[in-house]
Amino acid sequence: MHSRKIDMDLQEFRTILGGALAEGGSQHLLRLTDEEIAVLDPESLDECVAPTPRLTELSAQEREWSYVTALRSLVSREVVEVANIDELDAVLRQAQDAAAEAAADTPSGIGFDLRITPEVSLALTLRRTASRALVVEQHTSGGVTHAVVYIHSADLYLVERVTAGGLHIFTLADSAKDAAHVVQLLVDPFDVADKDGRAQQLTPQQIADDNVGRLLGEAIDSALVVGQIVLLSDAPGPLLTTYATDRALWTVFVEQPNAPKGIEARPVGRSTLNRMIRRLITLPDGPEEK
Repeated sequence: MHSRKIDMDLQEFRTILGGALAEGGSQHLLRLTDEEIAVLDPESLDECVAPTPRLTELSAQEREWSYVTALRSLVSREVVEVANIDELDAVLRQAQDAAAEAAADTPSGIGFDLRITPEVSLALTLRRTASRALVVEQHTSGGVTHAVVYIHSADLYLVERVTAGGLHIFTLADSAKDAAHVVQLLVDPFDVADKDGRAQQLTPQQIADDNVGRLLGEAIDSALVVGQIVLLSDAPGPLLTTYATDRALWTVFVEQPNAPKGIEARPVGRSTLNRMIRRLITLPDGPEEK
């Protein structure tokens, strides 16, 4: 795959970022597929925490063909500009005429002079440079959907939602509250978080033995949506698991991995759920939103 420098000029970065957040709240940035990300930023497949579920389903040759299609799509949508377009056309024709040689003739075998739009460069830069990230998994009968909140400052978050089919939806948020709202929609898509209930303390042994009490046990067994939220940072972060049934949402909060205590379970309302997610997103030295 071609190599390129993601980081844009600092002044251009600030201008694009300021414009994107000028209206406040969450702002949709762009959508990219697994294959398009692989073409634009191949190193991120190993270095970023966001999954690429579509690519894992493809053979090596199928993957190379998908890269050709992705590059064609990026060029046609004017997401990227290829300076040596004639060379690209030649490679694509060779790939179409000789399937056996596709792996050698796709973009991974040649260097292209790609010029990427500022919005794409902004998204790829922000997903690479965050010191902390909140990783979310939504488990349903239909499969697994992921999201990653890249935490940069108290007023800058990049949210990347990844569908089971490998579509990456990028959103900018200027507050922990707005970033938390995106996460909350994943773990409570049917808005069943009703009211706060009594908290109960659990031990790791109780969880291992499925000895969590009748009410929580019923919620686990009948959950329609199971959410897993973990904070990735230099120090091991807390873990929040959610169980959404048809009438309530339970949370199990683990303060620290492998800790003998600090595990709390309870049903929660939507305000408490949002506050719990915000606390995970908020930087240690940043102001906690009410």
